[in-house]
Amino acid sequence: MPAETAFFKATVGASGARRYSHSNGAMVSQAPGRVNDSELIRAAQRGDRAAFESLVRQYDHAVLRLAMHLTGSEADAQDVYQEAFLKAYRHIGNFRFECSFYTWIYRIVTNLCLDHLRKRQTRKEDSAVMTDSSGGEVDLLDRVSDDRSGANPERDLMRRELGSKIAHALQKLTPRERMVFELKHYQGLRLRTIGEMLNTTEETAKNTLFRATQKLRSVLAPMR
Repeated sequence: MPAETAFFKATVGASGARRYSHSNGAMVSQAPGRVNDSELIRAAQRGDRAAFESLVRQYDHAVLRLAMHLTGSEADAQDVYQEAFLKAYRHIGNFRFECSFYTWIYRIVTNLCLDHLRKRQTRKEDSAVMTDSSGGEVDLLDRVSDDRSGANPERDLMRRELGSKIAHALQKLTPRERMVFELKHYQGLRLRTIGEMLNTTEETAKNTLFRATQKLRSVLAPMR
């Protein structure tokens, strides 16, 4: 194993151990106080591995959380997490300080997640299960008010039909539309930031969000 790869696996592997707690869906991580990113990046570009380790520690929580939310799969999220920091490690020398490191690493993550979503769309594996803002799994059927679903077959049937409609609606979105929709409504990011992450303009991101919203409304309208 090359020394560079071994170092990377040791660095990210240690940070990657901070995983979601299955008991409450929360991320178990104690991030240190933020050090100036620019100083760390310049040091990493000079070959300072400790500086890159500090960048990993400062962003590992956010990267894994974003990947978990966008893919909805812990296995896929771990893959994206590893791939994202490996790419960052290999290409840190190309960082030109034209955007923040936050935007740069998120751009890498979102592009990797897009690849995973495209593959999943091809396999038709989407379901009605997503992740909430804390990273915990949420069955979209639970979003429907149902105080006594077990004692109300009619209401239970309605919930199953809604779940099917939601799953169908999500499949109608292109991977990019789904990405923009989730980054905006689940991550709370600004359209300008989303555009930067997806290497496009704010206006394009806005138009993509509009198309995604219209598609979802069209498919879910009969359930209102």
